[in-house]
Amino acid sequence: MIVTIQPSTISGSIDAPTSKSSMQRGCAAALLQDGNTIISNPGKSNDDLAALEVIKILGATVTEIEDNKLLIKSAGVNAASNEMNCGESGLGIRMFTPIAALSPQQITINGTGSLLTRPMDFFDEIFPALDISIQSNSGKLPIKIQGPLQPKDITIDGSLSSQFLTGLLMAYGKAATTPVTITVTNLKSKPYIDLTLQVMKHFGYDVTHNNHQSFLINPSSKTARQTINYTVEGDWSGGAFLLVAGAIAGKITVKGLDTYSTQADKAILKALMDCGCTISIQEKQIDIAPPATGTSALKAFHFDATDCPDLFPPLVALAAYCSGTTVIEGVNRLAHKESNRGLTLQQEFGKMGIEIILQDNLMLIKGGSGVTGAPVHSHHDHRIAMANAVAGLQATGQTIIEEASAINKSYPEFFEHLKKLNAVVGLQATTI
Repeated sequence: MIVTIQPSTISGSIDAPTSKSSMQRGCAAALLQDGNTIISNPGKSNDDLAALEVIKILGATVTEIEDNKLLIKSAGVNAASNEMNCGESGLGIRMFTPIAALSPQQITINGTGSLLTRPMDFFDEIFPALDISIQSNSGKLPIKIQGPLQPKDITIDGSLSSQFLTGLLMAYGKAATTPVTITVTNLKSKPYIDLTLQVMKHFGYDVTHNNHQSFLINPSSKTARQTINYTVEGDWSGGAFLLVAGAIAGKITVKGLDTYSTQADKAILKALMDCGCTISIQEKQIDIAPPATGTSALKAFHFDATDCPDLFPPLVALAAYCSGTTVIEGVNRLAHKESNRGLTLQQEFGKMGIEIILQDNLMLIKGGSGVTGAPVHSHHDHRIAMANAVAGLQATGQTIIEEASAINKSYPEFFEHLKKLNAVVGLQATTI
């Protein structure tokens, strides 16, 4: 799909998308639940749909019921197939693989797209210590595993991703028969682990931690539980693009974002406040607009994105309109995303006249001198497509985004939502 963004002034109100981080964790917990789970406000992104397929392969049944809800029935992990495909979801592959290892059956773990090139060495290092046999592919997919996983006190490296830890915590929560501890060094993205612990607590698991350095998992009851109701949160990751769009292109209201959420990308609020946009944060909505008439323009800011690397793309779109040089820390977290996002952002925003310098673990964005509409490419990365679209809203001339269907991975309604906010968006299907 090719999308054209014309310079636009946006206005109106929009509901934030659902959080795939919340949805996928809810699916995993529902699979591990001995009983029924009702998921309200389920997501419909490619990653969400992949998670539903995975839990069906691992033994759950999923039924659509009234009022935008799903009924998930499960008796734990009982694999119905010897192959599990997580699509292109990094969280999915890293979370569901330890959960799949609860099965004594040999299972081939696979994925699609960029997931085939992303590092999975973690499993090679940790699984043998948990009595899981693994046939590796030099640290890449596909891999073959055979459990069952036996929870033991272990120490893991959390520097690459917190998603591995999420999978281990959930698998341990299900399988632990005595208290067991996971010790973590160099843990990144701690807020995502807080989200995992919040979901586990909702489903009745008993996990405590010592300043995110060690996690004590206590055995949970093995008796069948009453139906658990779980509501998927609004998504701060996708919502960040809407908020940045408001900060640069017109007054809008974004609804459905929980300001008390543990989602890491809630930190976008700090950047928005620091840059000088007009913002009002209320319990159920956020009103946001460019600086008031007669005041100074948006100004450059300093932001540490180490624990929220998915914010880099919307932050770059924001920084492009901020006078001065914005500095964002945490570039080292970007190499193994759907694209190498540091280089991709530098390349695609360069086409729009924005200079980005990558300096060790820092990204420097020189903004405020104007954004030029240009042909750009998503690199099959959903967040790159959305970042270029938002940047194009106040550019000089039109912005043309190739492979824009990459948004389906996390936020398939994104361009329709921009249109509802009165942005001038043209959609053109492409054929192979």
